[in-house]
Amino acid sequence: MIWLLLAIMVVCTVAGDLLQSHEMKQAGAQRVNARGLFALVQRIGNRIYLLLAIACMAISFFAFMALLQRAPLSFAVPASAATVILETVLARLILRERVGGFRWAGAVLVAVGVVLLAY
Repeated sequence: MIWLLLAIMVVCTVAGDLLQSHEMKQAGAQRVNARGLFALVQRIGNRIYLLLAIACMAISFFAFMALLQRAPLSFAVPASAATVILETVLARLILRERVGGFRWAGAVLVAVGVVLLAY
């Protein structure tokens, strides 16, 4: 059950972050002030991918809470760093972002750390 909750959390976090990044790039720079808050909420409601991102992040949050009930914090938080690896790869493949050598090296180091913590 621990591994299932971790997988749900990681997949939903990655999906939420990718969807959110995609939508924010589509929207461009936005200004938000007290009068523009209602307009911002209305714009969010019209963007299906952003709504899906919010849903994914909510699922991730509740999966993390359930994981903390079953696993120690010292396992749950570092293991959730697996999102860094997936997000780096998918940002390159799906969002077509440039990922430099240092970022790839960092993702590999995180992957090694996650594997070490799994034992």
